[in-house]
Amino acid sequence: MAANIFFAFRRAIFTIAKLILPLGGLYMLMPSKSRAKTNILKFKSEDQVAAALAKYVADLSVKNIKEKGSFSVVLSGGSLIHTLRKLVEDPYKNDVEWSKWLIFWVDERVVPLDDPESNFKQAMDGFISKLPVPPPPPNIYAINDKKSPKDAAEDYEARLKNLVQTKTIPVSKASGCPKFDLMLLGMGPDGHVASLFPSRPQRKEKKKWVTFITDSPKPPPPRITFTFPVINSASEIAMVVTGPEVADAVKVALGGGRGWGGSTLPCTEVSAEGELTWFLDKDAASKL
Repeated sequence: MAANIFFAFRRAIFTIAKLILPLGGLYMLMPSKSRAKTNILKFKSEDQVAAALAKYVADLSVKNIKEKGSFSVVLSGGSLIHTLRKLVEDPYKNDVEWSKWLIFWVDERVVPLDDPESNFKQAMDGFISKLPVPPPPPNIYAINDKKSPKDAAEDYEARLKNLVQTKTIPVSKASGCPKFDLMLLGMGPDGHVASLFPSRPQRKEKKKWVTFITDSPKPPPPRITFTFPVINSASEIAMVVTGPEVADAVKVALGGGRGWGGSTLPCTEVSAEGELTWFLDKDAASKL
C-alpha cells in the first residue's frame, strides 16, 4: 500500500509539473517521451540539482527502510559525490537513518583504497565520513584492493551473489540479477556510464554481473564495473549530469540515441526496472 501511494504521488507531481511555468530553481520538469518510465528534470544550476537530488534520495531512503528495513545505494565516481553534498546538511543530515544504508560502487578504479583516484576514498572523504551515524563497516562494500582487476571483479561478484542468496539484496525476477534500491550514475562527455565506454567490449557483457577493464580510455586504466544487466535491474536509477562538457552526449541520449559516427552511446542503454530520472542543470541540457 505504501509503495502504491508513493508512486501515485510521484506520478501526480510529474503530471502537475508539466502544467506549471518555471518556478524557483526548477527550469523544466517533464516525463521523457522516449521511455514510459523515464523522467527528465532540468534545473537552472548545479546547486539546484544538488538540492533536488538530496530530497529524492532522502525520500527513497525513508520509503525503502519503512518497507523492508534497509536501503541499498550504489554510488559512482566523478562529480556525483560533490552533488550529494546537501544530503549531509539540514534537514536530511540528522533525519535519514544512515545506519540502515547498504553502500556499493557501480565501478571502481583498481588502486589502493587510500589512493586519491579511488572512488571509495572520494566517497568516504566527501560523503560517508560526514554522516552523523555512518553505516557500520560491514554495510560498506568496497573492492578488495589487493587483487588484480580480474580477481577483484570476480570477488565483488561473488560477494553480490552471497548477498542475494542470504536475501540481503533481492533478486530481479526479470533478469536474475541483484535488484538495488537506487543506482546513482554520472555520465562522461563520451556518453560512458560506470566504466562502460563506447569503444570497449565490456558494455556488451550480458552474463557477468561484474567485469573488469585494464585499458580504460580514462585514467587510471585498471577498473572493475557493474554490467548493464545489473545496472538496469535497479528499482530506481538517477542519472546526475551537470556541466557544459556533457551537453552533446545529453542531446544524443535524450534526443535520438545515436552518437558520433552513427554509433550508440552507453548512456542510451540505461533503463531501470522502476523509474529512471535524469537530473540536469541548465548547461548539461543546453542542447536539448
